[in-house]
Amino acid sequence: MRRTVFNEDHEAFRETIRAFIEAEVVPVHDEWFAAGQVPREFYYKLAELGVFGIRVPEEYGGAGIDSHKFEAVMYEETSRAGVTFGGSGVHVLLGLPYIQMLATDEQKKRYLPKFVSGEEMWALAMTEPGTGSDVAGMKTTAKLSADGTHYVLNGAKTFITGGVHADRVIVCARTAAPREDDRRFGISLFAVDTTSKGYSVGRKLDKLGLKVSDTAELAFVDVEVPVEDLLGEENKGFAYLGHNLASERWGIAFGAYAQAKAAVRFAKEYVQERTVFGKTVASFQNTKFELAACQAEVDAAEAVADRALEALDAGELTAAEAASAKLFCTEVAHRVIDRCLQLHGGYGFMNEYPIARLYADNRVNRIYGGTSEVMKSIIAKSMGL
Repeated sequence: MRRTVFNEDHEAFRETIRAFIEAEVVPVHDEWFAAGQVPREFYYKLAELGVFGIRVPEEYGGAGIDSHKFEAVMYEETSRAGVTFGGSGVHVLLGLPYIQMLATDEQKKRYLPKFVSGEEMWALAMTEPGTGSDVAGMKTTAKLSADGTHYVLNGAKTFITGGVHADRVIVCARTAAPREDDRRFGISLFAVDTTSKGYSVGRKLDKLGLKVSDTAELAFVDVEVPVEDLLGEENKGFAYLGHNLASERWGIAFGAYAQAKAAVRFAKEYVQERTVFGKTVASFQNTKFELAACQAEVDAAEAVADRALEALDAGELTAAEAASAKLFCTEVAHRVIDRCLQLHGGYGFMNEYPIARLYADNRVNRIYGGTSEVMKSIIAKSMGL
């Protein structure tokens, strides 16, 4: 089937990204994998390519293109090459929407030029050690000072992707107690400078997958956050978080589809080269049937991911539709990558092969951004159940 989601500009960008990956990433990716993060300097290279400013208005140094399609191209190209760009995805997919939606003109002038240049990398700190999907249960607090000039931030966050290298973190904290009839009330968002006194990065977490993406624990002890760094209005943070979850879940869905597509490519190349009993693995009927079934699933996931992308760009992607896309694409990726690893035999279990890393990286897709069970609950509610 002919794909219509991308145009000539997107394909030209694809060629640029593919060449960049071949020259700047592939030769050193194993070193990044061993280190558990990309070098901070790498983000400046991405900034030079213009990837951080695609959706940023021109007045702040960006390209002013209101579309997620260039991000989609990057998902496909990094997956195709079996590499990742560290926490840069969080910077663009999670950080930028909050700035665009909530920042005042004064804040945009302060934040966006450094966002585009890579001078300030952004992350989002929502999850706490005792609260995952139950965002309303967070304990981190931000109390307004007596003179009204700053908030005093106390608490802790965990599983913060990009948390090691982040220069600004959007921290979700309670500025008021929850109401009896509304536990979601009282949450506010702050653009916290990570050089602030009392702000600290704890452990760089040792994860099953996404080894190249730095994930950290954060702690706040009497961190003074200027009132000028409050994003949006006080106590309305939960609604803001919900508003941006659709784009986050689309990103996870599209990334999962791209991983599944890459897995089929890796498996096809492997079975065409690997010989067993004097024949290539690709010549066996079971191999052909397995890859054919995987390709059919990838085709379906691609259609769902593309449709969600078009809806997102049009401002029409609903919470239930984003949940449905995430649920479907992540479950497809789980099945496809597992079957493609099986076709690699014992070598599929070795980290030197991209399918092994892809298998580990993919697992979190059904957890973060809302678990598959939460996605099902959202979809069921939209059905009136």
